[in-house]
Amino acid sequence: MGRTQQFDTAEVVRAARGVFWANGYEASSIPDLESATGLKRSSIYHAFGSKQGLFETVIESYLTEVIRPRLAPLTAPTVAAGALEGYLAGLRAALLDAGTTAATSGCLLVNAAGAPISQDATVSRVIADYRAELRGAFANGVAARFPAAADTEVAVLADVCTGLVIAAVALVRVTPDAAVASIDAALALIGERAAQG
Repeated sequence: MGRTQQFDTAEVVRAARGVFWANGYEASSIPDLESATGLKRSSIYHAFGSKQGLFETVIESYLTEVIRPRLAPLTAPTVAAGALEGYLAGLRAALLDAGTTAATSGCLLVNAAGAPISQDATVSRVIADYRAELRGAFANGVAARFPAAADTEVAVLADVCTGLVIAAVALVRVTPDAAVASIDAALALIGERAAQG
């Protein structure tokens, strides 16, 4: 008869998320994860199969609890005209707030994209899907902001905003000023397009 699980999986995953987000996959040791989660190695492996299994669960929780709530105004059935600017302003504020994980650690998935773990097929697919989800949300925001824009213009603006946001969250740990400037560039681009009518 198997052992009864004596811990809250969601709490364990959130604790592990903090470790992976701050340190990256490769630099997060099993002792680090044991300390953060309060679980022994055997319990981690029993519940998640491996360190990578735990990381994959963490990625799903990151998307569900961190990324998608922020994108919700851009993925709603009706997207407000100012939703994209609202998203960018909120991200800018988070990157400027030294007390947020976004400011101290950037984006968990963008960080993973530049690490060896990105060579794993499952992780690579999740990162690619995340970028596509982000870009799709931004396209919704551009289309709502500029309803008369041609599809090609919507696509270009969405691509540029996606690139600038990814650059911002990749740079924030190293050069916060450059990260904020990247968000400002996206906001300026939208403002310039709005001024054209």
